[in-house]
Amino acid sequence: MVDVFEQVEEELRSDRYKRLARTWLPVAGGVLLVALIAALAFWGWDSLETSRADKASVAYDRGLESLEAGNPVGADAAFIEAAKEGNGAYKSMALAQRAGIALAANRVAEAIEHLDAAAKASSDPLLSDTAAYKAALLAMDTETLEQIEARLAPLVKDGRPMSTFALEARAMAWLQHGKTAEAREALVLLKNGLDTPDIVTQRADLAIAAIDAGGGRAATPGAAASAGASNIAAIVRAQAAIPVAPPAPVALPAPAAAPARP
Repeated sequence: MVDVFEQVEEELRSDRYKRLARTWLPVAGGVLLVALIAALAFWGWDSLETSRADKASVAYDRGLESLEAGNPVGADAAFIEAAKEGNGAYKSMALAQRAGIALAANRVAEAIEHLDAAAKASSDPLLSDTAAYKAALLAMDTETLEQIEARLAPLVKDGRPMSTFALEARAMAWLQHGKTAEAREALVLLKNGLDTPDIVTQRADLAIAAIDAGGGRAATPGAAASAGASNIAAIVRAQAAIPVAPPAPVALPAPAAAPARP
């Protein structure tokens, strides 16, 4: 009788295992299939992104070489390719370079358009804020004060990489539009800021001197605004010509020296 009971229990266990297998094997197989598809998809995406980054890097370098050779048309074509093939960083840098080429040809509206696109192309605040800052400078001669303030508002916040320069630009915009008192107050704060770069401190000092030289006369805002506008134009031309370097390669640690043989 004991053998019979054991045989029955074994058959019951066998039936139970078969039911479990019929229930869960398709599920396990589906999970494995999904995992395999996901792994292959990631590998394909990664390979594609690597290939596009390589193409963008080559095109960007070709654009820089064309600029150095005095060939802006060839450079612009190379930067168009880099912006098309590259990721957000390369797209932003290539568009910023195209803006510099357009500005050199006095196509200011086109330069602003490229810089606005460059600011949106990258999630890196250093790239996006730099492009947005340059666009705001270029737009000062054509847009209203409210539009310029709206452009600079995100950039002046604490912790943003271009906050000091954006604060200076906003003060110059105020000066340009006759808001002399507000401009002077902002420039004084910049001049006395501990973290203010020397070049911004020097420009702020000169602007404050230009404002104070009027001695409160009615002509002072206009004269100061003219000086500020001239200064802005010089800043724009100089900074738009600054090349944007590609991301620096990650430095690999040096291999450990082999132990000296006795």
